Amino acid sequence: MSHHIRSSGHVDLGKRPATFSKIFRWQPETPDGPLPVRVEVAGSFNGWQRVALKRDRVSGVWELTLHNLPGHRTHNYMLLVNGRPMHDKHADGLAVPHTAEEEQHQLMTPRGPRVFMLASQTK
Repeated sequence: MSHHIRSSGHVDLGKRPATFSKIFRWQPETPDGPLPVRVEVAGSFNGWQRVALKRDRVSGVWELTLHNLPGHRTHNYMLLVNGRPMHDKHADGLAVPHTAEEEQHQLMTPRGPRVFMLASQTK
């Protein structure tokens, strides 16, 4: 499953767009545990709108590819499992939440509330 993020602004046809694609993946730590009803991602790259990941029935991995993410910046995001923030072992790091949206999606850690970071990967 993949989604395109709408971007506004002028695109110079002589240069590659400053966007990138990202695959989000999540898998339960215990495969025999209860199966989530939904797994979603929300972040600064899409106005904190929740987008559902799709579960692969063979591997048990939940996955989503987002395209046209704005580049040249670091985005904050959160994985939500059944509406609750969940750890993402593939994150580029952790950040202190600064906006109301980030506070709404924060994960409590031993060092306080955090959201995940995604560094842009444009070339």
